[in-house]
Amino acid sequence: MNVLVIHGPNLHLLGRRAPEIYGAATLKQLDAGIKKHAAGLGQKVRIFQSNSEGKIIDLLTANAGWADALVINPGAYTHYSYAIRDAIEGLGLPAVEVHLSDIARREPFRRISVIKPVCLAQFKGEGRRSYFKALDYCLSLPPKGK
Repeated sequence: MNVLVIHGPNLHLLGRRAPEIYGAATLKQLDAGIKKHAAGLGQKVRIFQSNSEGKIIDLLTANAGWADALVINPGAYTHYSYAIRDAIEGLGLPAVEVHLSDIARREPFRRISVIKPVCLAQFKGEGRRSYFKALDYCLSLPPKGK
């Protein structure tokens, strides 16, 4: 199974930005953990991070033919990017939304996800384990084209 993993804006600041909320691990360390977990599941992953909404949409489009599933942490775009939502829906790629923190327990504006309705599942509030659970969940998806 091929899984596309996309990190949204400001995730390149992991390890420096609010470690009490997002943890002390850097993005490089998170990516290494994702790769290791995916390899243990027999998955191939492509991982990208972008601070740009348009670039995220371009990455989705460019990798949709390769990917069997999408794991996305849209960052702040979670709360207002109908463009990313529409791209996920339009590409028809089975998607899982992830968050390091529990957005349901954060500021009121963070509790709303416009991405969630086009995703099959959402994992949040468990740090990097949110990503691992998303990868595990991807194993339950039907093979591409079925």
